[in-house]
Amino acid sequence: MSEPTPIVQFGTSRFLQAHADLFFSEACPPRTVSVVQSSGDPARAGRLAALAQGYPVIVRGLENGAPVETTLRVNAVRRTLSTATDWAELTRVFVEEAEVVISNTGDAGYQPRPADVGPAPVQEMSFPAKLFHLLAARHAAGGRGLTVMPLELVPENGKVLKARVLEIGAGNGADPALLAWIGALPFANSLVDRIVSEPLEPAGAVAEPYALWAIEAAPGVAAPCAHPRVQIVPDLEEIERMKLHILNLGHTALVDFWKASGAQEDALVRELMAGPEGAALLALYAAEVLPGFAHMGRGAEAEAYLATTLDRFRNPFLDHRIADIAQNHPQKAERRIGAFLGWLGPDAPATPLLHAILERARA
Repeated sequence: MSEPTPIVQFGTSRFLQAHADLFFSEACPPRTVSVVQSSGDPARAGRLAALAQGYPVIVRGLENGAPVETTLRVNAVRRTLSTATDWAELTRVFVEEAEVVISNTGDAGYQPRPADVGPAPVQEMSFPAKLFHLLAARHAAGGRGLTVMPLELVPENGKVLKARVLEIGAGNGADPALLAWIGALPFANSLVDRIVSEPLEPAGAVAEPYALWAIEAAPGVAAPCAHPRVQIVPDLEEIERMKLHILNLGHTALVDFWKASGAQEDALVRELMAGPEGAALLALYAAEVLPGFAHMGRGAEAEAYLATTLDRFRNPFLDHRIADIAQNHPQKAERRIGAFLGWLGPDAPATPLLHAILERARA
C-alpha cells in the first residue's frame, strides 16, 4: 500500500505542479499528496503517471530587479488516480486518509451537468457532484472532519463550492444528517497567484518567482502546510480585487487586443506588451482601471500593485502564451471585467473600453 496522503488534490494542471505541490514538497514538515484527474482524459495519462515519479519546476524571472533562475524538485505526489478508472481506490483514500481536499478544475469546473443528479457517481458528473459522493462515503464511514480548500479563481470559491455540493445533495434526496454534516465542514475561501508559463515533459513547469496562496481565516481553517508563500489572512477581498481586476483583467484585455490585431497564434505576453497591444493595455489601465479603484478608495494600492503586475507581464524569462490565457475567454471576461464593473456601481467614472471588451467576449 502507498504511503498515506493527507492531501487529496483534484486537478493535474501545470499551475498546481508549480504552486501547491511545490509548496507541499518544500514545507516543513513536507506534506504528501494524492493527485486525482477528474476529467478522465486518457491523453493526459502519461503526465498523471509522471507526477508520482517527481518532477522539476524551473523558477525564472526578476527579483528586486535582478535575474534569478533555479530548478527545484517536487516530490510531494505519492499517488495518482483518475475518477474514470480508480473510483474505488479514490473513495478509500478520501475516506481513510484525507485531511485537506484542494481543487483547481478550471473556470468551468463548477458548472452543472445533466448527470449531476443521480444516485451513484459517474464520470460525466461535474467536480462538485463527484465531491458530494465522496463526502457521502466519508460520512457513511463515520464522518471524520476535513477541510475543503478550492483554488479555482472564483470569488468566495469555498462558499460557492459548498453551496453547489449542498444543492446537488438536496437534488439527490440526501439524508438531512448528511447535508448538515457537509454544511458544518469548513470550505475555505482562498486565492492563488503565480504565472506558470509553460509545461515540461512528461511533468513539471516553468514559473515566475512571485507566488501567493492566501486563505481566508474562518473557524476550523488552518494552513495546509507551513510555507512562507501560504498565508492565512483576515479578509481576501482586497487581495482578490487587485488580482482579478488588475492582473487577470489585464490578461483578458490582452486577449481581446490580440484577437483584434491578428497577431501570431503563438504570441507571448511579453511580446504583446512591447507592441500596440501593450500600449492599448496601458491606456486602458490609465483611463478606466486605476480611476475605478480610486473611485472605490483604493487608488494608491492599485497603482503599487499595477507596477508589480507590469513587471510580471514583461518578465523576459517567461514564455507565457496568450493562446493559453484565451481559453474559457467568455467566462474569464465575466469574472474579471463584468465583476469589476458591477463592483464600481452606476456612479463610477465612464468605462467604455471595458464595456466594449466584455460585449465582444459575450458575442
